[in-house]
Amino acid sequence: MFELRDLYQQVIVDHNKSPRNFGKLEPFNHEADGYNPLCGDKLHIYLQVSDEGLIEGVSFEGEGCAISVASASLMTDAIKGTPVADFEQRFEAFQHMVTSDLAEEPDLDTLGKLAVLSGVREFPSRIKCASLCWHTLKSAVEDSHHVAKTE
Repeated sequence: MFELRDLYQQVIVDHNKSPRNFGKLEPFNHEADGYNPLCGDKLHIYLQVSDEGLIEGVSFEGEGCAISVASASLMTDAIKGTPVADFEQRFEAFQHMVTSDLAEEPDLDTLGKLAVLSGVREFPSRIKCASLCWHTLKSAVEDSHHVAKTE
């Protein structure tokens, strides 16, 4: 866990300054908006899902705190090219990781590089910043037309 805590700030800064998959995806066939009323983070997710259920493309636009932007950047990198069917497992694993006890090791098999965001547990008020993109992606996957919120 010490290694992940060391990387936490480094990764947040890197992905906030140079977010991956930022901008409007063309073409896309799913989309959703997300909003964190506590700190004002706003996010729009674009998703291209094949007929076979493969996430062929994903991107985001919006503005928010460094944790929100970095989390969206890491999430889009992690899910691109994966089956939608695997999304729910990753969603649940991520939610569990950011809300679990600090001593609990993240599920590296399911989360991979996303495990670096386990450091957000040390800042409970920032958990919603890190999870906004996940709730927004879930809304896009489910074709929900409601704004995803972390409240």
